Amino acid sequence: MSIRDRRRWKNAATWTEVGELMARWLEGEIASRPGYAARYGPDEETEHLVPVLAAACRAGYITTNSQPGESGAGLRGESWEQRAAVTGLVTDPGLLDRLTAAALAEGLVVLVDDHTAEIYGEPYICTTVSGEPFTAFGGYVDHANLTLVEWRGLRPELVEQAAAGVYLTLAAPEWGPAGERLWPLLDRVTGLRPEGAPHAHSS
Repeated sequence: MSIRDRRRWKNAATWTEVGELMARWLEGEIASRPGYAARYGPDEETEHLVPVLAAACRAGYITTNSQPGESGAGLRGESWEQRAAVTGLVTDPGLLDRLTAAALAEGLVVLVDDHTAEIYGEPYICTTVSGEPFTAFGGYVDHANLTLVEWRGLRPELVEQAAAGVYLTLAAPEWGPAGERLWPLLDRVTGLRPEGAPHAHSS
């Protein structure tokens, strides 16, 4: 991480400021962020999700991992299936309630991992390769990973708040592009997209 980027993250005094920095990293204005390889931006597969994720970060849902709903063949011909999914730290209790209620009403999978209350959901398999589990979203993350990896570089008080925070995972139960219905819902709740407006996406 460059000295300039390191200072940006270290100088962030509130979660609103962290959310803005994360949004700007997603949009390509900042080269590096905590918990991710230095000087790397979002994966190409999530390019069409950048406006949705950036709006979520600015609203107080600071996303740390996401993927679109896709299916197809890998480089070696193996079959891949992905569920649309996102996870992140929620700093606004009201937003947590709205996101949870909206997702449940739409039949999406909701996992709330609360480190203060020590309440965790079971990790949800969101990618399979040749029918075998490959990646999962949600579930317990240990204190060391949160403080020394995921949020390293923020002010110590923010790092400790993150380690005791609430993490929300939203996932589509469907495999493949059908699960992309997750993103319009996220748009509506965070206020990016007016109710009834079309949602542009590419799979």
